[in-house]
Amino acid sequence: MDINATMKKMTLEEKAMLCSGLNDHFTKPIPRLDIPSVDVEDGPHGLRKQMGEDTLGRHPGTCFPSDVALASSWNPDVARCVGEALSRECLAADVSVLLGPAMNIKRSPLCGRNFEYYSEDPFQSGTMAAAYVQGLQSQGTGACMKHFAANNQEFLRMHIDAEIDERALREIYLTGFEIVVKEAHPWAVMAAYNRLNGAYCTESRRLLTDILRDEWGFDGIAMSDWGAVNIREDALAAGLELEMPTSGGYGDRRIVAAVREGRLQEEVLDVAVERMLRFIDKATKAKRDVNVDRQSQHAAAVKAAEECIVLLKNDRNTLPLKKQGIIAVIGGMAETPRYQGGGSSNVAVEQVDIPLEEMRGRAGDAKVLYAEGYVTERNDIMFQLVVPECPCEYPDGQRIAEAVSAAKKADCAVVFAGLPESYESEGGDRKHLRIPEGQTALIEAVAAVQPNTVVVLNNGAPVEMPWLGDVAAVVESYVCGQGFGRAVSRVLFGEVNPSGKLAETFPKSLSDTPADFPALAPDLETTIYREGILVGYRYYDAKEIQPLFPFGHGLSYTTFAYSGLRLGSDAIFDDETLEVALDVANTGEMAGAEVVQFYVAKQGTAIFRPVAELKGFAKVFLKPGETKQVSVHLPPRAFSWYDPEKASWVVEAGGYEIRAAASSRDIRAVAVLTVSNRTPEMPRFDRNSSIGSVIRHPAGREVMHKLLEGFVATSFMNQDGQDPAVLTDVILDRFSDMTLKSLKMLSAQTPMEVVDHLVDALNKAVNR
Repeated sequence: MDINATMKKMTLEEKAMLCSGLNDHFTKPIPRLDIPSVDVEDGPHGLRKQMGEDTLGRHPGTCFPSDVALASSWNPDVARCVGEALSRECLAADVSVLLGPAMNIKRSPLCGRNFEYYSEDPFQSGTMAAAYVQGLQSQGTGACMKHFAANNQEFLRMHIDAEIDERALREIYLTGFEIVVKEAHPWAVMAAYNRLNGAYCTESRRLLTDILRDEWGFDGIAMSDWGAVNIREDALAAGLELEMPTSGGYGDRRIVAAVREGRLQEEVLDVAVERMLRFIDKATKAKRDVNVDRQSQHAAAVKAAEECIVLLKNDRNTLPLKKQGIIAVIGGMAETPRYQGGGSSNVAVEQVDIPLEEMRGRAGDAKVLYAEGYVTERNDIMFQLVVPECPCEYPDGQRIAEAVSAAKKADCAVVFAGLPESYESEGGDRKHLRIPEGQTALIEAVAAVQPNTVVVLNNGAPVEMPWLGDVAAVVESYVCGQGFGRAVSRVLFGEVNPSGKLAETFPKSLSDTPADFPALAPDLETTIYREGILVGYRYYDAKEIQPLFPFGHGLSYTTFAYSGLRLGSDAIFDDETLEVALDVANTGEMAGAEVVQFYVAKQGTAIFRPVAELKGFAKVFLKPGETKQVSVHLPPRAFSWYDPEKASWVVEAGGYEIRAAASSRDIRAVAVLTVSNRTPEMPRFDRNSSIGSVIRHPAGREVMHKLLEGFVATSFMNQDGQDPAVLTDVILDRFSDMTLKSLKMLSAQTPMEVVDHLVDALNKAVNR
C-alpha cells in the first residue's frame, strides 16, 4: 500500500470512518481506495471467532491454558509455543489480530477476571506475556495487549476511577506493559474501560501518547475496549486510533464535526489514519493458506498444561498414585471439568479431555470407583441467569454419603473441586475466597474416612482451604485448557513430574490481603490503591504475614539442591548489567524441572522499598543426578525504583542481596553486591529537608555534629554529663523526622538566618 498516496485521496469522512469498527470485530473497509477490512477477534487463550451475525455462534478453536495457568509454568518457551499455535488457528480463520495477552496485575484475589491475567508480579507478567506475543506475531498474527491500564476489578469497570500514586503506577501496574512493548513490539494495545487518576484510559493522552509512544516507543495502534470510548474526538486527540466495535457512525460524525469546527486539528486525524493504514497493510500481508491439524493443536494444549499444574502439598509422598489397589475419584468436576474462564475469552472447543476417563485409562491394575459428590453447574449463560446460585452451594447429603462409601472402600481418594463459572467471570468480582459449601463439606467428609485424600482444584484464583490440614495432597490445576484432563491424570500417576509454581500468593483468609476492594463496598465509584507498591508477596513480606502458600511455591516428585551462587562481579556501576549464575542438581530419583527465582533486596535503604523483588527466573530440566548451571542477567532496572520527583528510574547506591530461591519464602542462597552511581547524585537540601535525609550522608552528619555538639555539651539535655558526641548521635537519630528549620526551636534567640547558613554549609559539604 502506498500510504501517502492513499491518504491524499481520502475525504475527511473516509479518514474518520477508518478509525472505527464496521461491526463487532472488523475494521471498516474503503473499497474505493482498495483498503480492506481487518478481523480482530477475542483471545487470549483460544480463538473465539464469531460465526457470521450469530453473536452466540463460535468458530471452533483450541482452548489452551489460561494466563493464570500459563504463568504458573514459569517457562517463556511454553508461552511462546502457545502463541505460535494460536497464530496458526488465526491464520486459518483469516483473523489478523488476536485480542491478547491480558496482563493486568492481580491486585486482589477477588477480581473476577484474574483467571485471564498472569501474575501479581509485573516482571513475571511482562516476561511471560512478551514470549506469548513473540510467538503469536512470529507466524504473522498481531497481538493486542490489554487492558491498558489498571483494569484490576470487574465491579463498575466501565467507569471506576483507579487512584494510583505515580510510583506504584510505574513500578507495579505499567512495568509489565512496558516490557512487552520494548521486547515484543505488539501490533496493538487495548485501552481499558476504567478511569485512571480522573481520566478515562481511552482519553488519557499521558497514558496513550506520553508514556506508551514517547517514552516506550510503541509503534502500533491503540484501540478501545468494546464500548469504552467516552468522547470520540477527545480519545482521538489522546492517541486512540480505533474505536471498537461500531458506533453506527456516531463517533465518525463527531470527528468530522470537531475538525470542521476547529476543535480538532485535521493533522491529528491524519496521524491516526497513517497509523491505521500501516496497521492494515501489515495485517493483510500474512499468508493465510494454513491448515490446522486439530490433533496436533490438542497435543500442544496437553503439553502446555502439563507444565502449568502446581503441586501445593504432598504429605507422605501420597502422589504419584500407584497403579494398583482401589482409587476413588470423587466430584462432579471429574466428569464435567472447568477448563476455561467465562466471558469474552470463552472458546468453542471440539475436544475436551475428561479427567475421570483419562484416569481410568491410565490406572493400570487399579480399580477406579466414582462418586459424583455434588452436582456441577450447567455451563449455560441463560441457565445461570435464571438459576444464579450454583447447585453445589449447599451440601448434598445423599451424594456425600455415596462419596464417603466409595472413599472407605479405596486405598486413596481423589476429589475434584474448585470454583464454578458463576463464581468468577468477566463482568463480576468475587465477594469471598471460599469454594462452594457443598464441595467443602464433601472434602471434609471424605478426608475424615480416607487419610490418603488428594484434592485437585479447578479455579481461576486463590481459594481458602479450611480442610488443608486434613488432606494428604493438593494439586492446583487452575483453568488449564481442553487438555487439562489428560495432563492432570498424567501428573497424578507420575507419568509427568509437576513443575509449575504459583504466580500469586494464596492468603489464608481475605482479611490478610492488602487491597481495599470496591466490590465489598458497592457505594464506591473511586478505588484508592492505598497499598501502593505493596502488592502480592511484597505486602506479605513487609507485614510479616504467613500466607497459605507463598508466591513462587510449587513441589516436585523429586528434590533439588542449589549451590555455587556467584556474581559476575561483587561491585558494579548503576548503568551496568550483572550476570548471576547458580548450580542446580536433581538429588532425587525422578527426572523433573525446577524454577529458580532471583530476588533483589536492598541493604540499608534510604527510601521505602519492598523487602525483596523478583528480578529474574529460569526453569531448568534435570535427569536424576544431573547438575546444570542456571544464569540470568540483571540490568540496571533490577536495582531501580521510580522517583516521581525526577520522573525517572533511579538506582540507589549501596549494598544489595541477590537471593536465589525456590519461592519468595524459600531462600536457598544469598550473595552480596555493591552498586555505585557512575555520576554520584548530589543531594540538595533546604530548610524543609528532614534531619534524617541530611545525616544519611556522611558529610551532612559531620556538619550537623559540629553544629550541635557544643550546644549539647552545655545544654539542659546533658544534665548527667554524658559524652557530648554520643549524646549528639542519639539526638540526631531520635529527631531524624524533624526538619532543619525546626532546629530554631532549640533556642528562641536563634534567628532563621542561622538555619539558612546551615543549609548552605550542608550543600557545600555534600557536593564537594
